[in-house]
Amino acid sequence: MGKQVWKYDQPFALEKGGTIDQLTLAYHTYGEINEDQSNVVWVFHALTANSDVLDWWKGLFGQGHLFDPAEYFIICVNTIGSPYGSSVPHDLNFPEFTVRDVAESQILLANHLGVERIHLAIGGSFGGSQALEFTYSFSGSIEQLVLVACGAKESAWGIAIHSAQRLALQSDQTFGTLEGGTNGLKAARAIGMLHYRTDEAFNKTQSDHDDRISEFSADKYLQYQGDKLVKRFNALSYYYLHKCLDAHNFGRGRWSVSNALQEIDVPTLVVGISTDRLVPTTMQKELAEHLPNGIYKEIDSEYGHDGFLIETEQLTHLIQSFLTQNN
Repeated sequence: MGKQVWKYDQPFALEKGGTIDQLTLAYHTYGEINEDQSNVVWVFHALTANSDVLDWWKGLFGQGHLFDPAEYFIICVNTIGSPYGSSVPHDLNFPEFTVRDVAESQILLANHLGVERIHLAIGGSFGGSQALEFTYSFSGSIEQLVLVACGAKESAWGIAIHSAQRLALQSDQTFGTLEGGTNGLKAARAIGMLHYRTDEAFNKTQSDHDDRISEFSADKYLQYQGDKLVKRFNALSYYYLHKCLDAHNFGRGRWSVSNALQEIDVPTLVVGISTDRLVPTTMQKELAEHLPNGIYKEIDSEYGHDGFLIETEQLTHLIQSFLTQNN
């Protein structure tokens, strides 16, 4: 229970070439797995989150919520490259990895744990991309899949945003070591925040209702978000994880995206956010269109892409209805 660490005893080969020696994955489990493994919920986390899903997806996971550890066995794995206990870059010599690599590493862990049946696989944003790849390659059974605010392939818009963030990271002369690049990370986070949220949300929450000529609330807010991330993350992880996102292409080596999606016959709920400008709803609609058992639903949020973390009441309603229909 709680946080655990698993180490793979063989070199872990990567899609782009190279290997990770002594692959390490940190993960959390909650609840008790039942005898037939019919209560397993496998969660895939977003870019800067971690394996403690009860902490960052409150309202959806936890006591008294839809996914209660009293009923479900919940597992969430810290991805490769994320600084919460898994294999992490210490310098720029770390090999580049892809979403497919992240999924394959978690399949190795599932095999190690003896998990052959998953009641529900779920992920939002980067987590949704992982869930899609995991579902394609997992040799056991997955009964239901929920994908939120993600797509089958990273868009040119997303890659451009990530490129701007990397330029910010690389403009910091201290970038390239485990402890370096903090100012670059703050700048990269600020760029990200402008796309995770909406102008409506900023105008509503960060407007100044006086005649000040400096120390604006919006400026302070971005500074605060940067400082907060620096305390819990690092610039190298941010750099490598965005490279990982850029390479996301579910159709790579599988003829096409649509062809690959046709091979997933798992009942799938695909959720878009009406105001998401980072991963717009056209991308979720494409998923639902090509998944044989996919359905599309949409939630409203003034928060844009971050709505997948905030609008847990709407998500609970949609997921609960989906599970009821498929049980």
